[in-house]
Order: sequence, then C-alpha cells, then structure tokens
Amino acid sequence: MSPGTNDPYVPRPEDKFSFGIWTVGWQGVDVFGGPVRPPMPADRAVRKLAELGAYGVNFHDNDVFPFEATPSERDELITAFRKALQDTGVVVTTATTNLFGHPIFKDGAFTANEREVRRFALAKVMRNLDLAAELGAKTYIFWGGREGAESGAAKDIGAALSRYAEGLNLLCEYVTEQGYDIRFAIEPKPNEPRGDILLPTAGHALAFINGLAYPDMVGINPEIGHEEMASLNYAHGISQAMWHGKLFHIDLNGQHGPRFDQDLRFGAGNVRGAFWVVDALEQGGYDGPVHFDYKPPRTENDEGVWVSAAACMRNYLILRDKVRKFRLDPEVIEALVAARAEQLREPTLAEGETWRDVRDAAIDIPAFAERGMGYERLDQLALEHLYGTR
Repeated sequence: MSPGTNDPYVPRPEDKFSFGIWTVGWQGVDVFGGPVRPPMPADRAVRKLAELGAYGVNFHDNDVFPFEATPSERDELITAFRKALQDTGVVVTTATTNLFGHPIFKDGAFTANEREVRRFALAKVMRNLDLAAELGAKTYIFWGGREGAESGAAKDIGAALSRYAEGLNLLCEYVTEQGYDIRFAIEPKPNEPRGDILLPTAGHALAFINGLAYPDMVGINPEIGHEEMASLNYAHGISQAMWHGKLFHIDLNGQHGPRFDQDLRFGAGNVRGAFWVVDALEQGGYDGPVHFDYKPPRTENDEGVWVSAAACMRNYLILRDKVRKFRLDPEVIEALVAARAEQLREPTLAEGETWRDVRDAAIDIPAFAERGMGYERLDQLALEHLYGTR
C-alpha cells in the first residue's frame, strides 16, 4: 500500500517521532572518503522532517551553527532554526553538545587530562543549555564519544570517572539554579571513535549514576547500535532502564552485531531484535520521544536521505502494529499461559512470609525437571507475526 490517507503507517504527532539534525544532515563522510552530499542547514532539516510527519528534533550546538561561528553568524543561524520550528510546529525534544568533533576534544571533554579543556567543555555545554531551555528541550543528552583511551597508561580511569561525575554534578547545579526544566541522559557506547569509551553500556551508566550528587536528575539514552556493538540485548537493556525509572530517552537505528557503528535506518538491521524493542517499549509504557539516530548511507543523494528518514518511522509503525496483534492473538495468549509467563509476576514470597517459610520448601523434582516450557511455540508465533503470515 502506498502512503496515503488510509495508510495505517503514516506518522502522526502522537507517535512522537523525532530525529537528530545530524542524521539527515550527515554528509556521508567516513574514514575512507569525504562528503558525498552538501552541508544541510538546520532550518532545512526541520522543514523537510515536518513534511514527512516528524514530531520533534534533537540538535548539537554545532548542527545549528559552526564551531567557529562569530556571534552575529550564530544569531542569524539560530534565528533561521527558530523560525523553521515556529513555522512547522516541530518541537525540540532534546539537545546535546558537540564535544567530539573539534581537535580540542581529541582527548575527551569532561575527562580530558588537561584541566583547561575540561573547563572549556563545561562552558560550551552551559551556553547550549541556555539555548536548549529557550527552545523548550526537556532532556539533554551526553554522548562521551571522546571520553576514553587507547593506551592503558594514558588515562587514570578512576580519576577520569571522578572528573566525569564532577562535570555532571556541576551541570545539574547549573540547570537547577537557572530554573531550567531539563534533565540529563547519558548515552553509552563501548568503542568508536576511542578504542575504549568510558561508561560503555547501559549497565555501566546506571551504576555510575548512583554515585552522582543529583542522581534523580540523570538517566540514560541507550542506542540500539551501541548496545548491540557490545553483543548485548537492547530490549533487555531498555527494560532494565525502565525498571530503574531511568529510561529518559531512546535512540533507535539498525545494527548487524558486534562490528563498527553502522547507524542503519531503524528496522534495517537486526529485525527480530527490532520487533522485541518495540514490544518492550509497548509493554513497559515508555511515553517519551521515539528518536531515530541513524545515518543515510553514502550511496544516497538528497532524495534518498528523505526516503530513509521516512522509512525509519514507517518501519516502527509496521512493527508496532505487528507487536500489538501478537499480544492480542488468542494462540499467543494460550501459549503464554502454557509457558507460565504470568507466574513470574507473582512474588516468590507471599505477604508476611520470610526466609523461614522457604528454607525447607519441597518440590516434585523429577516432575518439574521433566516439564517443557513451550518457549519454542511461543517464539514461532512471534516470528510468524513478524514474517506476516498471521
């Protein structure tokens, strides 16, 4: 079915689909080749995404204006960006700071060995926090792409984590004293561009947050590609983050296992994993922006950029429809009962019980050992929904 008024997979504002300005604006640069597409002004990205049905955008400071921009150039470009937002109704859901592109951040930002670089990085973030608050962003992302090392002797990791925490604590103080309605989300990644990046997985970031001065203000922003680069299950990761009340934002894209960060459009990588990601978000009640952080391949011209952006949203809606039908399927409901899935929701201890009540618990060991769980039938039903045969 081609997109149209009767198409169930057309984005709507309530879907809360958002994109990073840097995604559609990516020029196709990689380590082996230069740009294949011209630079894209932030205001054009907003207008084109609005035409596709996007709800919101996320931006780095240097997506809107260059690092070297003069104050007047900065103001002019911000004005054009703001006007595009006003004209289209697209909202700024989140914002972040580019602390990785310029050579000054080659050894990191919050964890650079040189104190002057750390102070400059914090000032850069605070300036963009002012703009983010002005534009209505509620969440501010930290991807520490340069916070890491290639040499074991180059970086005192304990000291680096202390400096990382110091930076986040200072920024929490800043937004609190400025009266901004903003919270922070750490985006983990195991490697690339650094050989090893600090806070490499969702679990590392969740543990780190517990050591901060303002843990309630900080959550995580896991990305499919980053977690799967570490051979981890993204659906499990976001489920644990929701269990902690720390899933402040999500980054969706496509990835084929533990290799370089592919940033494929959502649904174009691990499709089975994408099905369970949507299911986890649906079952967990996530209601934040459904954000796509992908890169249109070098093979595409400007038209192909927008085809890939639209496909991210369409693929999510297709998978959401399949997930909902899966959960309503009578055979699936029957299979879940057979798998005793609902029993896991029952507390192991009844109200008022203690360890004394289970210390001598008895069970029919042979009978339980011989019982099958029926998971293969359940998983096959999920695959048939995914494959479109049910």
